[in-house]
Amino acid sequence: MTRHIALASMTGYARATGAAAGAHFACEVRSVNGRGLDIRTRLPPGFDALEVELRRLASARLTRGSVTVSVSVERDTAGGEVFLNRQALETVLQALRDLEGKVDARKPSRDGILALRGVLDQREAPLDPGAEEGLNAAILTAAARAFDELSDARREEGERIGAVLSARIGEIEALVARAEVHPARSREAIEERLRQQLAQLIGDAAAIGEDRLAQEALLLATKADIREELDRLTAHVASARNLIAGGGPVGRKLDFLAQEFNREANTLCSKSNAVELTAIGLDLKAAIDQLREQVQNIE
Repeated sequence: MTRHIALASMTGYARATGAAAGAHFACEVRSVNGRGLDIRTRLPPGFDALEVELRRLASARLTRGSVTVSVSVERDTAGGEVFLNRQALETVLQALRDLEGKVDARKPSRDGILALRGVLDQREAPLDPGAEEGLNAAILTAAARAFDELSDARREEGERIGAVLSARIGEIEALVARAEVHPARSREAIEERLRQQLAQLIGDAAAIGEDRLAQEALLLATKADIREELDRLTAHVASARNLIAGGGPVGRKLDFLAQEFNREANTLCSKSNAVELTAIGLDLKAAIDQLREQVQNIE
């Protein structure tokens, strides 16, 4: 029995937390629409080694979307050492010297200078190799859990979008069926419209002759024939339904199909020889635009 693969959206968010080696951490993953799979990481200092594995976790679960992975780590107890950033301090002191005699203000205190951002640098005490390895492993485990939750959220949203896509496909199919049976497509209807137009122009359409009138009507009917467009639209409807039913990362294929839908609708409107058919063509274009708007969210 073949397992059904659901459609997935490209938008979602998930968060997982944990603790290890005397620290609490959180891993957040969020994704939005993207042409391909673009993965960006935001890691605290000292955790750059996690990037490769985080990218692997994302690539194993996602195929499209702009994905941001953020990790934050907080030690449970204060520790580490405080360092004086001499370069930053010298920059501040030089600025104060430059202001002497130019600004009437009280000289800053030593405490005030040291409180300036960047002058004092606090660094966490390094973990021993075993503790560091345990903390990294725990963060990756939480990240995998967050990616799984993100994938579930994207599939749930994809299911809702799939229902909307099916409704738009149904609208397109109904409009194609209306165009298929519309009486304005018949040669008799075209001949009658031609007769009325000639009567308005020359006052007596009978003077043209029935044979000439039939020839002109046939020529107009040939130019206005939308048989091929209707057949292609019907085929596109079937293809779209198969893609939606099959699920998986079909967003690109559906987007291409939406472009083909639009191409046929444009041709139908340009060939139309009746106001009613033009109206159907415009309704088709509106339904196709709504279809394509939703397709942009599919993985």
